[in-house]
Amino acid sequence: MTQFEMMGLPEKLVGRLNELGITEPTPIQSHAIPIALDGGDVMGLAQTGSGKTAAFGLPLVTQMLAINSMPGPKTARGLVLAPTRELAKQISDTLTQLAHKTPLKVALVVGGASINMQIKRLQRGTDLLVATPGRLIDLLDRRALSLADTSFLVLDEADQMLDLGFIHALRRIASVLPAQRQTMLFSATMPKQMNELAQSYLKNPKRVEVNPPGKAVDRIVQSVHFIAKSEKTSLLIELLDKHRDELALVFGRTKHGSEKLMKLLTAKGFVAGSIHGNKSQGQRDRAIAAFKAGEIKVLVATDVAARGLDIPAVRHVYNYDLPNVPENYVHRIGRTARAGADGAAIAFCSPEEMDELKAIQKAMKTSIPVASGRPWEALPTPGAKPKQRGGGPRGGKPSGGKPSGGGPRRRRNGPPRRKSASKAA
Repeated sequence: MTQFEMMGLPEKLVGRLNELGITEPTPIQSHAIPIALDGGDVMGLAQTGSGKTAAFGLPLVTQMLAINSMPGPKTARGLVLAPTRELAKQISDTLTQLAHKTPLKVALVVGGASINMQIKRLQRGTDLLVATPGRLIDLLDRRALSLADTSFLVLDEADQMLDLGFIHALRRIASVLPAQRQTMLFSATMPKQMNELAQSYLKNPKRVEVNPPGKAVDRIVQSVHFIAKSEKTSLLIELLDKHRDELALVFGRTKHGSEKLMKLLTAKGFVAGSIHGNKSQGQRDRAIAAFKAGEIKVLVATDVAARGLDIPAVRHVYNYDLPNVPENYVHRIGRTARAGADGAAIAFCSPEEMDELKAIQKAMKTSIPVASGRPWEALPTPGAKPKQRGGGPRGGKPSGGKPSGGGPRRRRNGPPRRKSASKAA
């Protein structure tokens, strides 16, 4: 008897897992699945890439299979909420794989796609609905969907939903859900505002925590380059050139900046694509599919790709711009070292980003190894030139010594520019 069978999963579903090559549960699955199968509410905390989707997907499919009736028109028996289109699509694909050759219907509703087609698809009802909060509200406003019969609810990556400002949408959705339901909330971090969300949605939940919040996957080799902002692109090209045949994911901070960087890399001979908020859903889906197939080797993205991309072949993640939210660093680098593989996460830190780096290292409770340069010192007075402890960003001269090595020297930039508010992904 397998561990999945010992948890109480039906034989047919265990057989499907074997077909998919899944034979052993991950820690979050081992802890969460039995609780969920017993009908209890679950609050699951686990790092990205730990198997959270199957941790709630397997109990959902199991309990749906036990219902011997069709869903009513414009209803959904189970609802999974996700913060981004990419993550929602990933969840939908996984649930569809698990429900293969069963009567269960899985539907996906996200922004950027035809709402009229989604309304038509929901007319006959569905067993499992995966949605982003904004599009779900749109469908409720048009009376194209009722949640009156929804007895199973999952909030995935709940911390990012809070980061993206979905708290008001989540409160409204909670008000139209049945009081009698099973709820599972999964998150990689536990910000203070999560307590309010948990109280609104969960009843006496059992907390499952298999990794400390913010802990990066151990198989990821991390490093940071202290480098002037004007020199980031040259360093990125230099590093990418060393592994042109391997998949690399490059994170930028803004939509415009990411698109500009992608075009520059393409001009330099790299097979590159991009995904961000200015792209249509079809463009984003095609870029991800091409990246997954290896047709695109470098994908430049904003944080829309920080969660939900499950592409085991990604070997390198570059933080070209450091994220404003420290926890997003962990999610970004979690796109590599998946499915037992190894991966590398390389960060670039300009003088303007020292606060972001400090916040990231504080959240992770560790220091990222330095690949080149020295940490930038705080500016003593406005307009003063940035300094580094011990030398320049890539082999400058420490005081009274010889060049420190680590590659060719790079020109230093002037005073750091004032930070501007990040554009939405």
